[in-house]
Amino acid sequence: MPALTPEKKRPAARSAGRPLPELIFGDLWEYDPATETADPKLKPRYDLFIGGKFVAPASGKYFDSINPANETKLAEIAQANAADVDAAYAAAQKAFTTTWGKLPGKERAKYIYRLARLLQDRAREFAVAETMDGGKPIKESRDFDVPMAAAHFFYHAGWADKLDYVAPGRKVAPLGVVGQVIPWNFPLLMMAWKLAPALAMGNTIVIKPAETTSVTALKFAEIIQDAGLPPGTVNIVTGFGDTGAAVMNHPTAVKVAFTGSTEVGKIIMRSLAGTDKKMTMELGGKAANIVFDDAPLDEAIEGVVNGIFFNQGEVCCAGSRLFVQESILPAVIRKLRHRMASLRVGDPMDKNTDVGAINSKAQHERIAHYVRLGREEGATLHASDDTDPCVSPAADGKGFFCRPCFFSDVQPSHTIAREEIFGPVLSVMSFRTPDEAVSRANNTPYGLAAGVWTDKGSKVFDIARRLKAGVVWCNTYNKFDPASPFGGYKESGFGREGGVHGLRPYVDLD
Repeated sequence: MPALTPEKKRPAARSAGRPLPELIFGDLWEYDPATETADPKLKPRYDLFIGGKFVAPASGKYFDSINPANETKLAEIAQANAADVDAAYAAAQKAFTTTWGKLPGKERAKYIYRLARLLQDRAREFAVAETMDGGKPIKESRDFDVPMAAAHFFYHAGWADKLDYVAPGRKVAPLGVVGQVIPWNFPLLMMAWKLAPALAMGNTIVIKPAETTSVTALKFAEIIQDAGLPPGTVNIVTGFGDTGAAVMNHPTAVKVAFTGSTEVGKIIMRSLAGTDKKMTMELGGKAANIVFDDAPLDEAIEGVVNGIFFNQGEVCCAGSRLFVQESILPAVIRKLRHRMASLRVGDPMDKNTDVGAINSKAQHERIAHYVRLGREEGATLHASDDTDPCVSPAADGKGFFCRPCFFSDVQPSHTIAREEIFGPVLSVMSFRTPDEAVSRANNTPYGLAAGVWTDKGSKVFDIARRLKAGVVWCNTYNKFDPASPFGGYKESGFGREGGVHGLRPYVDLD
């Protein structure tokens, strides 16, 4: 229950027959702090995980992992070089040849199921570590990231002994050693997306997490040890771009999977051109959320907020472009400002926090740059207090924070309407007809996700069919399930993750 003070009175109940004036949430009471106290059990230093053991990097170099909410050091992370990547691939090849690649599917399923249960057992610990390392609110890590990561292992454990159903009528076999690189926005969940299908299909893995969010990946190595996976089945190397390039380009890898920016994805594809490596790429996005005048507005506003402001907008499928039918644009802007003012920005470890810290200083500067560009190009900024949103709310000014904000009066030519920002910054534009909505939504090089809000089922199916996006949510947003495939096309990449579609890139079909 929120604590009430004499200055912060509870608003009066709605009077019969009289509308309640619009509330300004900043004038209401504050919640008492409710900080998560679970012990993340962090080590002061993390080594590489190769051949089932933690080993020091060949170079002897380490780099700091920083808590983006307060800029304090969490741990030292090993910096792998080419020699370490060679060792990881050698361990993976040995495991594939001698143990994991020869295990029957039902035996592999037992190990994967064990990973899921062990992750559930340590769920609070992992949620706290994820929040401290990445900056997202604890309620996001606790209620979505960790449970969904476990769900992916449970789901793919069920597939491990059913390979004949992955491609009915065709014989399937594991590929061998695969190389994987994952981003910083969903560190643990992206690891589950990559590891679970590859393991279920009988492959061994060398995986590199993002340099700014390596802690939960290396903590997951402890679970791999506890689950008793054969040494070398999963190898984790940490470092910067050169480490990722070594993982992607290594000659031992028969398949690579990358999730990250379109720019880096293009570099990887160019470097692998002419090889026989299989590839899946999940790249950037500039998703469109389309709200028609017959949509339930309150539900739509909540979906818009969920699609861009929660998780600090650090989602490749974030609904960062909002297209509103012209007749309801003023109402949507008013409701959006009202809802945005209620979002609490602050300590990610506080269970009351809706919007936590931006992952890194570099990303924070990128978001601030786009906010400045939006103003300079003539769009109208709407922030909770109409000041610079990219200022830390902390008393000491520490931490990388950006309050949710949106721009109106946005034109398709504006930079904020064209380029991926990866922050809680929304561009609001209008349309008059369904054809115009589809045309404007498709006017992007990306094609990852989209949303449609209307109460007419026929309109939903018509618009969804015409949108050039890999995933289209209808009257909802950001809904995921391990059995449902996810991925895009155009410059958002190719291939799918999740469901039976996500299994096929990890098997050899005869």
